[in-house]
Formats: sequence, C-alpha cells, structure tokens
Amino acid sequence: MNSAYTFPAALLLLAACKPPPEGRHHMPEADPAAGRDVVQRVGCASCHVFPDISWPRGALGPNLGDFADQGLIGGRVPNRPDLLAAFVRDAPALIPGTTMPAMPISERESRDVAAYLYTLRDR
Repeated sequence: MNSAYTFPAALLLLAACKPPPEGRHHMPEADPAAGRDVVQRVGCASCHVFPDISWPRGALGPNLGDFADQGLIGGRVPNRPDLLAAFVRDAPALIPGTTMPAMPISERESRDVAAYLYTLRDR
C-alpha cells in the first residue's frame, strides 16, 4: 500500500471514532428553566433523583444526573432529543411495559423537560 494514502486513511478512521459533538442534544426553542419548573410541578422527583432538586429524592426511577451522557433512554431507545421528548410525555407509547407513566404535560413542556434533562450534571 502506498504510504501517501495510509496517513489520510488513518485520520479518517480516527475521526470516525471521535465522540459525538456536544451539540448532539441541542433543543431549539426549548427552555431548560421551564422544563425544571414542569419537573417540579408534576412531581418527577418523587421517582427520580435530580442533582439540583433537594426534595423529594425518589428511588424508583434512575438518577438523572449526567443524563446527557446516557446512551439509551429507558435502557431501550437511543438518547436523542426527539425520542426523549416523546418518552417524557408518554413513555408507555414509546416503550411498552415501562414503569414510567404517561405524564400530564404538553408537547412544548416535554421539549422543555428534555432540554432541562440535557443540562443536568451530578455534583
């Protein structure tokens, strides 16, 4: 093999292994602060732990700190903004048999909640 082609090919392979860009969870027109308000209003913290909500601190669902770093939602679907907003609003429709209930929130609120979840970092 010609060494002139080996170096660029190696760079392409390395670039393919690069982690996804930080903007992969970009939620246009979503408001993370409004999403946090929705989370508190509908009682999500009664089942989940949120690093910035001190009470309640539920233990039924997973800890949602560092949620953006999770590869899957509910252990079954890719962690993408569109799927997360759908899951937050009506988890059983996306993942039949999940213990997460459908939530009484609008589509807009579900996008805000998804945007909020992507901001979380364990402290």
